[in-house]
Amino acid sequence: MQDGDVIASVDLGSNSFHMLVARVEAGQLQVIDRMKEMVRLAGGLDENGYLSSAAIERGLDCLRRFGQRLAGMRRGRVRIVGTNTLRAAKNGSTFIRRAQHAIGHPIEIIGGREEARLVYLGVAHSDVPVDGRRLVIDIGGGSTELIIGEGFDPVRMESVPLGCVRLTNDHFHDGKYDKTRMLKAERRAELELMSYQRAYRKMGWARAVGSSGTARSLATVAEANGWDDGSLTISGLDAIRRAVLKAGSLDKLSLDGLSDDRKPVFVGGLVAMRAIFEALGIERMAISDGALREGLIYDWIERESFDDVRDLTVGRLQRMFNVDAGHATRVADTAAYLWRQVEADWGAGDDDTAESLPLGVWLDVAARLHEVGLAISHSGYHHHGAYVLENADMPGLTRLAQAAVSSLVHAHRRKFKAARFDPLDEEMKPLVQRLAVILRLAVLFHRDRGHGAAPEAITLRAQGKRLELSFAEGWLEAHPLTVADLEREQGYIANGGFELAFD
Repeated sequence: MQDGDVIASVDLGSNSFHMLVARVEAGQLQVIDRMKEMVRLAGGLDENGYLSSAAIERGLDCLRRFGQRLAGMRRGRVRIVGTNTLRAAKNGSTFIRRAQHAIGHPIEIIGGREEARLVYLGVAHSDVPVDGRRLVIDIGGGSTELIIGEGFDPVRMESVPLGCVRLTNDHFHDGKYDKTRMLKAERRAELELMSYQRAYRKMGWARAVGSSGTARSLATVAEANGWDDGSLTISGLDAIRRAVLKAGSLDKLSLDGLSDDRKPVFVGGLVAMRAIFEALGIERMAISDGALREGLIYDWIERESFDDVRDLTVGRLQRMFNVDAGHATRVADTAAYLWRQVEADWGAGDDDTAESLPLGVWLDVAARLHEVGLAISHSGYHHHGAYVLENADMPGLTRLAQAAVSSLVHAHRRKFKAARFDPLDEEMKPLVQRLAVILRLAVLFHRDRGHGAAPEAITLRAQGKRLELSFAEGWLEAHPLTVADLEREQGYIANGGFELAFD
């Protein structure tokens, strides 16, 4: 990233879609353009977990408009992420495929902890310096991120299934407000927060900051009506609560500072924020202009830091599961060596977004963590490892990356079964299966757990689903165990339609 580069971020939130276009100047952002639309994607999620066709079309219409603004930007300078609702929707992949076509750039789905990390980064860069810890609260449409950090680094992160759209749909779907419903919604929010209350209070903070639309709209209403001074307090929230109950319904709810597009989910956001104030004992909350979209760009600017986050994640899991890090590094180096030889032929898929996927990164992480399951049991350790990696918190990796890494670890040994790639979308499976073949070969070449570097005597070529391995003269004769393993591997990967030849 160089000064003068123009980059963009798009946040596909559960309530709103946001786009930010900025120029990088001396490591800071010069905002060029912003766009926001209330899409209410979470409002279109039915009881079976499927997005309605109406919600999908609202999202696609918005992204076509965003796409027109981004049309002149080259691939690799736009980062788009989906959050809670797209994580939860059973037909989320269908929406993503159509959405990528509508906006013209690839879309990532990020996990709750990764969302929290990026939100904190956006707030920390936008907020005043703090002497001590900072608490950041980001109430979205489907989830709430609770983060305590120091400087630019988050220390504790949680994503709670509590959002303004979710609470509105569950408790105020008909637009009626009364004390009974309000109390029921508040108890629900309190229960969701109970698990985090003690730990957060114990850590403490010097400054509390609210991020995104819910916090901003509540602060605006409180100030416009003389109940607060631009920040938020429990007394201001209580005053808003009384006004809502006095109105009694969405139709009659009229408050200075409350916009028409925020009104339908305003009470759900109020319930969530008030419950957070009560649970964590917040006295006063400042409001930040920074949020996930800013965090995405600052994360991009500090790409080395992003790589550090991913490396820290890998290192933490290696230590937690007693992985032989030296052996894992040797396997990763060999996998990278083999992949470089076939990437031109194997690194592109049918979808033109494949060229922007960090396939080499996925392969590297999988290689470094392929023995995670050994700490549980040697028997079937690839099954255990895949389960751990599918469900672990892995900051620095998107949900797609995490699913790919889990599938690679699952498929790195024994039979090559199609079912091991089931967590992936259909269009991703061929690419990840190719990576799996490379990982299997890298593991095979290090079966003796030796300390030698990647064997430069090996040449690998790919054509379609056929791989050809060539060795320097005399190399195979000196490695009879490798010959036996390669012969067995021929049969294993044939189950996936791959052909392996060697001489």
